[in-house]
Amino acid sequence: MNKLRLAMIGLGSRGKGLLETAYLEHPLAEFTAVCDKYEDRCKEGADVIEKAGFIRPTTTTNYKEILEMRDVDAVILCTSWDKHIDICIEAMHKGKAVGCEVGGAYSLRECWKIVEAYEETKVPVMLLENCVYGRDEMLVSHMKELGLLGRIVHCEGGYKHDLRGEIAFGKENRHYRLNNYIHRNTENYPTHELGPIAKLLNINKGNRMLSLTSVASGSFGLNEYIKEKKSDDEELMNTTFNQADIVNTIIKCANGETILLSLDTTLPRYYSRGYTIHGTKGIYTEDNHSIFLDNEYTENDHFEWSKHWNNVEEYRKKYEHPLWKEYLENGVKKGHDGMDYLVFSDFIDCVLNRKEPNIDVYDMAAWMSISVLAEQSINMGGAPVAIPDFTNGAWINRR
Repeated sequence: MNKLRLAMIGLGSRGKGLLETAYLEHPLAEFTAVCDKYEDRCKEGADVIEKAGFIRPTTTTNYKEILEMRDVDAVILCTSWDKHIDICIEAMHKGKAVGCEVGGAYSLRECWKIVEAYEETKVPVMLLENCVYGRDEMLVSHMKELGLLGRIVHCEGGYKHDLRGEIAFGKENRHYRLNNYIHRNTENYPTHELGPIAKLLNINKGNRMLSLTSVASGSFGLNEYIKEKKSDDEELMNTTFNQADIVNTIIKCANGETILLSLDTTLPRYYSRGYTIHGTKGIYTEDNHSIFLDNEYTENDHFEWSKHWNNVEEYRKKYEHPLWKEYLENGVKKGHDGMDYLVFSDFIDCVLNRKEPNIDVYDMAAWMSISVLAEQSINMGGAPVAIPDFTNGAWINRR
């Protein structure tokens, strides 16, 4: 294949946004079909592709028709969270490679099912976790590989994003988050923060996650927001939200590291992924955009930490990840500061050149399972819960 013929399934804000900002820029990608259960979204998605100068794609409201199309080699899934894995599995059994957008799983069984589907079909599936390709995340990963941070001891990450408007107006916007926040209480969006950390710690390739414990606050933020911004919605005014305002999850790894994940989406705040890496020789922290390497400062500097805030640019000059060096030279694309294009490019590369995906089915199952396990732990008052080994022991020798 000279080009990968793709179908986009799911054309809400994420699917349509990816077409508008990043995916149509790729020279080896050709979108031959689009699908959404809403006809107006199908039309809008096809319009975006046609206006970009491409042949108008086939449209359908039935994703099963996509899986039967001969001119579709692979599918990009941007559906609601609860549909991701089921459609993934169907696509794999139809021989269609899958690039799957992120979210949390709803049961351990579905996580095992997607692993089993891959092992049966060997059809590639890649989780499109764009944060793995973030510029700072890759800078820190490169510095870790160079030994500058020493042995990694503890990592932190968060999905800290004020989503009150998106959730409260979910009915109007036909968005799936609202029902999740009504019925579930969990770390519902774990992969943005966990993905880069898991790669840094070699999870599933020489290391694995063993157990977690999750603790949730009360749920107050959405009710306060709705009283102020949507008091005319009687149904929502009387709705009880199960989802906590803050969920903290601590994960223990086989090689001794700990990971703290924080979900914070229903209180007023600035956006942050809270990415923090603690090593025996240094630390990186996103919130003040700084790096502190032990051998570069005197003892007094430990007590005057603020004068080193916002110093990451100094380290880019020496330690920019090679992939980002090339990307900057060639021109960074739109879409979440360029991350969307990079993860999509890796997916295209793995399918066209028959490579192992960078974020493979074992990563996908492990990262998405955190939502299920955190829900269990919260429901048991923060009790520890074991994290399955989706590689069935292969993590010990996988590299």
